[in-house]
Amino acid sequence: MTDTGVEWARRVAEKELGEVLPRRWAHSQGVGERASELGRVLPGGAELLTAAAVLHDVGYAPRLARTGFHPLDGARFLRDEHGADERVVRLVANHSFALLEAEERGLRHVLEGEFPLLNSPLLVDALVYCDMTTTPDGERTTAEDRLAEVVSRYGPDSLVGRFIHRASPEIIAAVSRTESVLSAHPR
Repeated sequence: MTDTGVEWARRVAEKELGEVLPRRWAHSQGVGERASELGRVLPGGAELLTAAAVLHDVGYAPRLARTGFHPLDGARFLRDEHGADERVVRLVANHSFALLEAEERGLRHVLEGEFPLLNSPLLVDALVYCDMTTTPDGERTTAEDRLAEVVSRYGPDSLVGRFIHRASPEIIAAVSRTESVLSAHPR
């Protein structure tokens, strides 16, 4: 099955996250809402972005956790169990500068080898924007507040804290680029 459909993505994400990780599911829904709002600046890519946004954290589902690195586990699940559209899979695998976290985990070569970064900078930046402007409860926030929340949750010296420290300039830049595109295309 090759499918980028938003409804399909919602069903899959809800099935995997809804009951076992309801807060993660709330976050994923909020990220999907941000993505659906970007349709006006992504002609032909809005459905793809929204599907990837809803699915971006599916790898946190306990039954899918093989490596403990949710972008890789989620991408493998979508590819292997659902035959999902390769672009959705690659966006999920690489969301929010996952290559930098993969490097911290010693998995960069695995992630890059299986799921090369999608050559669509606007889509990649847009997914970072959606993820990093959404709280764990699915509400809007600033990228700066979101980054601070992640560090406070995991701790600055944790693997995730180190990753966020390294990725913050790139995340802020991606959010800024997306906000610039949005400003250039008022509603």
